[in-house]
Amino acid sequence: MSDACIRLYKQSLLIVRTQTDVNGAIIAANDSDIMQSNRDHYSYMWPRDGALIAYAMTMAGYQGMITPFFHFCANALSPEGYLHHKYNPDGTVGSSWHPYLNNGKMQLPIQEDETALVIFALWHDYVRHGDIEPPQSLYSTLIRRAARFMSSYIEADLNLPKPSYDLWEERYGIYTFTASAVYGGLVAAANFCSLFGDEERSSRYRHTAERIKSGILKYLWDEKEGRFVRGLYLDNGQWVKDKTLESSVYGIFEFGVLPADDPRVVSTMQANRAGLAIKTDIGGVARYYHDYYFQRSSDIENIPGNPWIICTLWIAEWEIECAKTLADLDAPRRTLEWVVRHAIESGILPEQLDPFDGSPVSVAPLTWSHATYVLTVVKYTEKYKKLAGTK
Repeated sequence: MSDACIRLYKQSLLIVRTQTDVNGAIIAANDSDIMQSNRDHYSYMWPRDGALIAYAMTMAGYQGMITPFFHFCANALSPEGYLHHKYNPDGTVGSSWHPYLNNGKMQLPIQEDETALVIFALWHDYVRHGDIEPPQSLYSTLIRRAARFMSSYIEADLNLPKPSYDLWEERYGIYTFTASAVYGGLVAAANFCSLFGDEERSSRYRHTAERIKSGILKYLWDEKEGRFVRGLYLDNGQWVKDKTLESSVYGIFEFGVLPADDPRVVSTMQANRAGLAIKTDIGGVARYYHDYYFQRSSDIENIPGNPWIICTLWIAEWEIECAKTLADLDAPRRTLEWVVRHAIESGILPEQLDPFDGSPVSVAPLTWSHATYVLTVVKYTEKYKKLAGTK
């Protein structure tokens, strides 16, 4: 790995630290320029961003820094056991565009992946560091309450989580990313229950997780397309597949539903790598096909959306997990170098890039971009050592 990659890794650790406060709030971004177009800022604690950032930082060895985040989430958890869309740094619920009432019907205005990802990240923190005190102190206030909600918020006919908003906060339905995250969250909760000798709950949560896995494989896999779809939405009382190419389906392997080298995962990620690639000199990968957010081009075939740092790195994560030889690590190494080339001179990573000139688009720094870079470097380094036979 190049010196420039290592330097950006160290800078990213420091930048993530600047976005994390002593009481556990991990802020998405503190760039105020976004106020000009969005009439709001990114200086909120999204549980989704926070959990994935905490996961990356604990994998990099910085457990102490992110332990307060899990206590923040325990304090923020609703009485029913779910986390809201986003929070102010002081723990109060932040502004949201997710309605309680939609087309005359009541709905929970949540992204369920946000609740699940926190439990997933907490389990990996325990596995990585073996420190039993944080999960022990959070067992009744966070783990069990969140698991109880996840195991009850189920669409029984499909064996999938009930509808909620997708991770991009744009559409309401049942999504592959969300279902995968809930599977990972419930497995993590089951593992904690076993750890604390609560075998009855462990069995119950594990059984629900396996139900969700069966639902994912039955309803979110499309045999004709040869890939996992973005998700399902209700249309006149019928569940319809949304087959839009969607980068977040990487959650299938990231959260443990299937291994990265499962043929269904391979065909899905290959379709994303080909169909979401930005065919300009800038390169990178879009969030999904025909992404409208800060859209720079209507040439969707060649520019399906702006390149996102995190989505490009998700492809690299999959390539790392699948790697069987050192040569297989060449492609993800090139992606890490691509990220370095498109960092601002100060080492700051934006949310997106302009597909024509590579300039930063939306907020910078995006904490999630830096954390995903950190996680990918950690995974690359560990896989390289394993394949090279070194420790």
